[in-house]
Formats: sequence, structure tokens, C-alpha cells
Amino acid sequence: MKSTITTTLLLLLASMACLAENKTERQEIRISTDKVDLIFEVASDQRLYQIYLGERLSDTFDLTLLNRPECVSDNGTLEKRKREVYSCAGNEDYFEPALGIIHADGNRSSYLRFKEVKREAVKGGEEIVISLEDDQYPVKVDLHYVTYAKENIIKTWSILTHREKKNIVLTHMYSTMLYLEAAKYYLTEYASDWAEEVRQETQELTFGKKMVDTKLGSRANLFCQPFFEIGLNQPSQEQQGTVLMGTIGWTGNWRYTLEVDNNHLLCLLPGINPTASEYTLKPHTEFSTPEFIFTLSFTGSSSASRNFHDWAREYQIKDGMGQRISLLNNWENTYFDFDEEKLAECMKEANNLGVDLFLLDDGWFGNGDNAREGDYAGLGDWEVNHQKLPNGIPGLVKKAKESGVKFGIWIEPEMINPRSELMAKHPDWVIRQPNRDTYYYRNQLVLNLSNPQVQDYVFNVVDCIMTENPEVAFFKWDCNAPITNIYSSYHGSLQGNLYIDHAQGVRNVMKRVAEKYPHVPMMLCSGGGGRCDYESLKYFTEFWCSDNTDPVERIFIQWGFSKFFPAKAMCAHVTSWNKSASVKFRTDVASMCKLGFDIGLKELSADELEYCKKAIANWKRLNPAILEGDQYRLVSPYETNHMAVNYVSKDKREAVLFAYDVHPRFSETLYKVRPQGLDPNAMYKIEEINLMPGNSSNLKLNGSVVSGEYLMKVGLDAFTCHSMHSRVITFVRQ
Repeated sequence: MKSTITTTLLLLLASMACLAENKTERQEIRISTDKVDLIFEVASDQRLYQIYLGERLSDTFDLTLLNRPECVSDNGTLEKRKREVYSCAGNEDYFEPALGIIHADGNRSSYLRFKEVKREAVKGGEEIVISLEDDQYPVKVDLHYVTYAKENIIKTWSILTHREKKNIVLTHMYSTMLYLEAAKYYLTEYASDWAEEVRQETQELTFGKKMVDTKLGSRANLFCQPFFEIGLNQPSQEQQGTVLMGTIGWTGNWRYTLEVDNNHLLCLLPGINPTASEYTLKPHTEFSTPEFIFTLSFTGSSSASRNFHDWAREYQIKDGMGQRISLLNNWENTYFDFDEEKLAECMKEANNLGVDLFLLDDGWFGNGDNAREGDYAGLGDWEVNHQKLPNGIPGLVKKAKESGVKFGIWIEPEMINPRSELMAKHPDWVIRQPNRDTYYYRNQLVLNLSNPQVQDYVFNVVDCIMTENPEVAFFKWDCNAPITNIYSSYHGSLQGNLYIDHAQGVRNVMKRVAEKYPHVPMMLCSGGGGRCDYESLKYFTEFWCSDNTDPVERIFIQWGFSKFFPAKAMCAHVTSWNKSASVKFRTDVASMCKLGFDIGLKELSADELEYCKKAIANWKRLNPAILEGDQYRLVSPYETNHMAVNYVSKDKREAVLFAYDVHPRFSETLYKVRPQGLDPNAMYKIEEINLMPGNSSNLKLNGSVVSGEYLMKVGLDAFTCHSMHSRVITFVRQ
């Protein structure tokens, strides 16, 4: 009894002490968008704690009502986790640290104390920089947060500097540390492989750690895509519920650590994967983590996606507000078997089709024994194949111009084949083991872009092409191999720096190219969707979602990528994959993204060719809705035998609905599709487009004028019971 009374008195005294604390010692730091608040507090010990992450509070809300970190206890015996904003290894928090340092004297502990906060207006919002310093070691960490108020996006990263007398070693350095609190947590992640990108899987997170990561070095997103969703209290839903959606901008190894602790608090840590990456940092040098970008939605993942789409177009993607061009690629038409005459015919086909550009793919370079006749030779030797192309790239640019289309070209500058002149001249430029048998992935190795000489070489691949041919109008930049045989002759004894320095080197080259050629569109390709991060997309206008262009598979792939990327960043081509699907179905699936073709027109009948021409013209006309407008995912292929998505122009004057029947069951019940985002008070004319020549629409209400309210609340009979069937329906305000 005496023990119980004593405990109660201690709790009461502690509570009174908290309330009585001098308010001059309190400092709240509020990081806000129009709909979200992330609030920190500097405690009396000058350490920084998160006290709130959720729906935006009113400006008159009394922040003293939020939980104070030094006032939270568990029955007076054990304090609950204090939610330190950038907790370090070696302190009293027993969970995964955001920062791990081996100091110059061998000490592995760090304690960061608040020093100052600075705010600065930036395009679209505000940048907040919170400076923390260790009180025993000359180590400083700046926590950066950029808020985009209208888009409800927060971008965050950390920068560490130190003034210790000798090198320190970073064992962990995540970009940020966020805490979520709910009764249940559901993680939706996106597993992957070549031709099987963004396979959506959801699981409940319970006590312990869940890690989502990659260790491939380059082509890093081959097995796991760099984005996720966390549904609070329920799995993520499209139109309702609270969901946090996040992604990281990093071209190398990344990791998400999601840890549910003993008090059912979820801690999220996104950043560089520490595996094989203990990073040695010299004094007076700076280490910056990747950007982590996230949004918190209280009305489901569909609105969260629109946050990402608007933000990416306006602030992150290269030429994000600019136009996109349609193209014809020769890869699946010719593969490596082409010459100048055959390519000239392809260019004429591109013009006849109505696209803007002809794209020459792999196989145009290398000579003699190293000629690029397959994937086993030539990478690294970026001299045109004189036998195939006697007039070089200038001759192709001229032929394209004569055909009335622009010219683009494929490169894979980060890679090397063992059969190449470059390998003979610079074996030290290659990442490979010096004392073991070499393992080749796709008959190639990765150049060591941590080496500045190699960075210059890779930059010059693009620069030389553009200097000789300033009218080249497009690059497809491929990256087909992960890093194998991990060893860097450039790093000597500091092998822990390789993965990180290599990723930074890749970014440096991309940045140099984009700065010199800001108006040249460039596609990120990495054996399909193996590279699609928002750091790379600062320097590229779009990315290739998958080598798998089977329209049925693409429905799932494009559904997944659309969670985080706008349609104008997602390349989709009409090809010969799945010839059991009609050309119409293949084209309608590709038309919901950045449309292209990779098919020989001689394969097409006269009606199919005429259809494709009309579909391209319709896609170009509808660009304000598809590429610039708001996307609404309506019917999931994961939950039904159908899929539907609609786009609405920003002024709500025009919208387009894509409805796909994948593999319906016999006589299954069909439900109406209800488009979203329309003006409920406006009247819209309904028209089914992209019809095969000679066919007329049997869509109910086709040609009718109805209200936006009717369409959104009642909907249309857009689905059928026909396998691999599609409809494209426009709504034009009258």
C-alpha cells in the first residue's frame, strides 16, 4: 500500500513539474502544409522530439495540450519511447537509430542537441532547417524540410558535417525519422523483377522490424520499388482512410526500416542502405542523405497520388510542365539487325503513323570484333558502327529530317562489355574483384562512377553525340546490370565508400548532362522499371516502366506506378507482346501514359494502321487531361476482373475515361463506372472514341449530354464481358 501511494505521489509531482515548467524553455517547431502538421518540440534537455504528425491543427490550437516528451511514463516505472526526431546510436533509445557514428576516438555514442532553426521561402512553399549538434564532439546535423503547401508534400533530408581531428565513420545515416500512432498499421509494398514490376502486396505490421531494401548498387529497383504506402487502422484504400505514402530519391542502395515498438508506436526510417557501406568521412566535409518525399492523406491513396503528381510536374521532374513527344522505337521491329536503309524506312513509317520522333535503339555502335551485334560486345565503345551506318549519326539525323520526324538515340553509358576497346584500355575503371573469377550479369560489368575520370567519360558519351549532332532530340538512357564483383581499385582500403560514392557519381553525371542540355528530353530505362527514383527524374523527363509490354500485365504495372508518378513521366509503348490482344486494346492501355510505339507497321492491317493514327491524334488532343490533369483510379485490377481510371483537365472542361475488361468471368455481374473530379453542376457530352474503322459505339448514353453529378454518382455501363476489351470515353463540358 505504501509503495502504491509513493508511486502515485511521484507521478503527481512529475505531472505538476511538467505543467509548471517555465514556458521560455519550450520551443515548438511547426512544419505545415495546407492539410498536414508535423510538430517538434525542443525539450528542457535541448533534445528534439516529435509531438505530432497528423491532420493540420488550427492556428489557435493550444500546443501545450500535446504530449510532452519528458512527461510520458508507463505506470511510473518505465518511460515510453520519447520519439526523438533524429535518435543516435549509443543513447538511451533501444531501437533502430537514425544516425550511427564511430568517432575518431572510437566512441560509438552520439547525443544531438538543438541549436537553431531557420526558415526560408522557396518556390511552392517553405524550407525549414533545424540544426543539431553533439555537446561532446564537433559534429553537426542539419535536418532539412521543404513543405509544398498546396500539394501537401513534405521533402526531407539531412546533412552532416564534422570538425573532428581525424576521420569518422558513418554506420547509419537515414534521411529522417518519423513516428506514427494508430491501432493497426498496414504496409503496401511493391515487389518486382524483370517484366514483373510493381507487384502490389499488403501486410499488417506488428511488433518488430520490417525492412524493405535493395543492395544491387545500380539498376537498384530491380527486385523492389522505392516507394510504399502505410494505411493507418486499415489497409490503404483509394477513396477513404488515412494513408502515408513515401518514396526516396536515390539511384543506389536504399532501405526503409519500419519498426513497431513495445508500445505499438511505428517508427519509419528511410535512407541509404547501410549494408557494406560504413562510410569514412574526412574532417570538414559534408555528407548529405537522399531526399525522402512523403504525403499524408486523410481521404485515401487516390488523393495522395494527385498530391505527388502535381508536386512532381511542378517542382521535381525535368521539364515537368513541358510537353511530351510521341515516338516510334525500332527495337522490337529490327533488334540488332538493321542498316541505314532499313532505319530510313522506319523513319518514314514514324511519319506515316503520326508520331513526333524516331528512336534508334541498341546496336548502332562498336566496330570490328567489338561490333554490337548482340549484348555480348561493344558497350563502352561509343563510336558508330561504320559498316551498318556509313554516314554515321549525322546521316540518320538528316534522314529523319527528310522524313518529317525528329531523331533520338539509345545509350547505356554506365556499362561495359569485356569485349570492348575501353576494357582493354581501362580495366581499372571497372567494378570487379581483383583476385576472383568475374561474374557477368547480361555479359557486362558496371563502370566505377565514383571515379571522376569515369564520370567525365560517361558525360562525354552524351556530349560528343550532341556536339556532332545538335539536332538529336531524345535520349533513351539504359542501365541493364546491377553491380556484381563488388570492389573498387579507386577506393583502396575505403571500400565501404564505394556504393555511396558510385550513386553520387551517377547523379553528378546526370546533373551535368541536364544542365548542359536542359531542353533535350531523356528517358530513364533500366532493363524496364529498374530505375524510377525522384532524384534521377530531376534530370530525366520520363522513365520506362517495364520491358513487359503485354497490355494485360501493363494494366497492373501502370496501376502501381501511377500511385507515385504522373502519367507524363510513365512511358508506355504499343508492341507485339501478346498478339492475342487486339491492336486497339494494346493501344488503349498505352494511351493512359506517355504513348509510344515499338512495332513494325507492316505487321498492321490497313484498318489497324488507320486506328493507330486516330488514337495518336486523340491522345495528343487529350494531353491537357491525361498528362497535365488530375488522375482518379476507379476500379482496381487487383480486386476485379476489370480496371478503370479517368483523367480530368485542371479547368474541368474535358475528361477521359479508360475502361479495361481484363479477363471477365462468364456472365459475371457488371457494375457501373463512376468517373470522379468533374464539375457536378456542369453538363458533359459523352463520346466513345478510339473505335476501329467501320465500328460504331454501343455504349449506353453515347452522344448524350448529362450532368457531372450524374456521372459521378450514377455512372456509366463502361465494362463488358469480353476478354481484353477496352473503351476510351471522353466527357466534354457543354
